[in-house]
Amino acid sequence: MSATQAETIRSGAVANAGRYRWAIVALLFAATVINYIDRQMIGVLKPTLMQDLDWSERDFAGVIIWFQIAYAVGYIGFGKFVDMVGARLGYAVAFVIWQVAHIAHGGAYSITQFAMARFGLGIGESGNFPAGIKAVTEWFPAKERAFAIGVFNAGANIGAVVTPLVVPLIVVAWGWRMAFVITGVVSLLWLVAWWTMYRSPREHSKVSAGELAWIEQDPADPVTKLGYGAVLTRRETWAYALGKFFIDPIWWFFLFWLPGYLFKHYDLNLLTFGVPLAVIYLISDIGSVAGGWMSSRMMKAGKSANFARKVTMLICAFAVLPVVFAESIDSVWLAVGVIGLATAGHQAFSANLYALPSDLFPRGAVGSVVGIGGTVGAIGGTLMAFYAGEILDRLGVYWPLFWVAGSAYFLALLVVHLLSPRLAPVRVGDIG
Repeated sequence: MSATQAETIRSGAVANAGRYRWAIVALLFAATVINYIDRQMIGVLKPTLMQDLDWSERDFAGVIIWFQIAYAVGYIGFGKFVDMVGARLGYAVAFVIWQVAHIAHGGAYSITQFAMARFGLGIGESGNFPAGIKAVTEWFPAKERAFAIGVFNAGANIGAVVTPLVVPLIVVAWGWRMAFVITGVVSLLWLVAWWTMYRSPREHSKVSAGELAWIEQDPADPVTKLGYGAVLTRRETWAYALGKFFIDPIWWFFLFWLPGYLFKHYDLNLLTFGVPLAVIYLISDIGSVAGGWMSSRMMKAGKSANFARKVTMLICAFAVLPVVFAESIDSVWLAVGVIGLATAGHQAFSANLYALPSDLFPRGAVGSVVGIGGTVGAIGGTLMAFYAGEILDRLGVYWPLFWVAGSAYFLALLVVHLLSPRLAPVRVGDIG
């Protein structure tokens, strides 16, 4: 390919450059759907499990806390692991671990056994986003990454939509134990597709020279792998990590406690709460894609990453704010609208926050930075789970939890801005 042809592709002729990279996003999307089906099932089954196994709110929170602890440990481990072995093997290992743990839930009878299964699930599932973001970093130029992340991150919402619609039907037909086994075994088909289809762009036979030039259009950065010691002292690392600390617990709250809230506040049951919950996550799916699209569109229009990311995140923070009034709403569908807007705001905010490591760091450091952020976010999730268990056991009300949710995104954006005012990329020579 001539220099002129490469420049033409880099300047915007993406339609003629090939689109195999979007098949990779489709794989990441499918894995994230599975990830969230497996993750959310315990939330959907919370009333059933609490009645069948005689759990209190603190017992449920305790099981969730063990998942969060494992997620914190696993996230930082998988961030490093993915940087060492690459996205292909790293994702496959994570997927096997979390599917085995997910299926093991079907054989758990005590809180301890459930906690062990959730711990294994947390270890495996923690590899999903480090590997996914690593794959996006390999396959997309900077201007498309937030959109690509938003698309595959939308799988979280599809998983959250599918779970309350499908899992109750499996439970009614075969019981909650078989629900874990059936969903786990079927999901293993994804592993075959991933191992067959995924390679790095330069090694893939289906990537044209034009598409490769488009993918590699950004100034080349070194691929030297950089560990945690090299990035821990960077303010940019903590801009991302503390942003995760504030917003991740809110998503965990929606995922694990929202089904119980709908059961209690609107007198729904296992078969009737599925549609309202599915609508909430359908709305959030729109937010996931829209958030990535908005900042990517601004960047393509010539705005800086700093402007595009932060303005988008500010809009998202205001979208979440009305959720502070959720418990005072008597209409279930009005509550669905308000909570759905909040979950959409979260996902749009998250898509842009997830893009920061690849915006700020060379490729060899992305997995480590994402790992640190995921660990810090999981620590925040652990604190939120403990807080939710105490509030619900002591007071039996949800409004303190919704108030935390409504304020978290402004705090996250403030921290990002204070620690990285310009979102200026870190050069390899500056790390160490």
